[in-house]
Amino acid sequence: MNARRIIHRHAGHQRGWIKRLASPNDIGQMIKPFVFLDDFDIVGNGELRSSLHPHSGIATVTVLREGTMDYLDPSGAQGRLDAGGVEWMQAGAGMWHGGGAAKGVRARGFQLWIALPAEDELGATHSQYLPPSAIETAGPARVILGSHEGARSAISTRASINYLHVVLKDGEQWRYQPPAGHTVAWLAVAQGSLAAGRTQIANEIAVFEPGEQALEFTAVGDTDFVIGSAVPHPHELVLGYYSVHTSAAALEKGEAQIQAVRPRQNI
Repeated sequence: MNARRIIHRHAGHQRGWIKRLASPNDIGQMIKPFVFLDDFDIVGNGELRSSLHPHSGIATVTVLREGTMDYLDPSGAQGRLDAGGVEWMQAGAGMWHGGGAAKGVRARGFQLWIALPAEDELGATHSQYLPPSAIETAGPARVILGSHEGARSAISTRASINYLHVVLKDGEQWRYQPPAGHTVAWLAVAQGSLAAGRTQIANEIAVFEPGEQALEFTAVGDTDFVIGSAVPHPHELVLGYYSVHTSAAALEKGEAQIQAVRPRQNI
């Protein structure tokens, strides 16, 4: 049985092709530095430019479970991400980007926002696009951020964060021991369900009570989920429409930079 209780569960709000499981106004306050999570399922129309939107103060990480996605990054470069690939976009002081499923293709996955440390929230923009072959694994877990059982992410973050994508077969058991100091822990199930002690988790996000104890699960059916753990983000969340910062002054600078760089985007 899990030593850590589940203190919050939420099935999310369906908004067209996304199911919003966490946002900075609700669950994101409980699990920061993780502040926003979408489970998406979309068929693409090929219109990348219409999807352009800004960010500042955060990083976004997209895990593509199925299909292909096109992207338009802050430099104006375009590319494609295949199933199993990962996109990391560190917005820093402010940038614009876009993306969507390839035309006529169904794409499913998770997009997560992470509140950046104060040292990085007004820093430079940085992006990485990782093919499936670049994602190290530890058993059934793909290491998207951080490290786990000797496997390490190709993405470098200042904050101490683990983010894993795990696929289990029916009846398979899996144990996750968070690193020292990772008192924040949550998971979100996209397919199948997980038995955690006497509790079953399916098609929802579950938040665990603060602690560092290991978490143990058994798959009920073939199960696909993401799990995150981290050292808590020490700042309050100051919110803009597409931005999250540690202070009102930082938010003002980020939103000003978003407007300043918009005319210079090579799109």
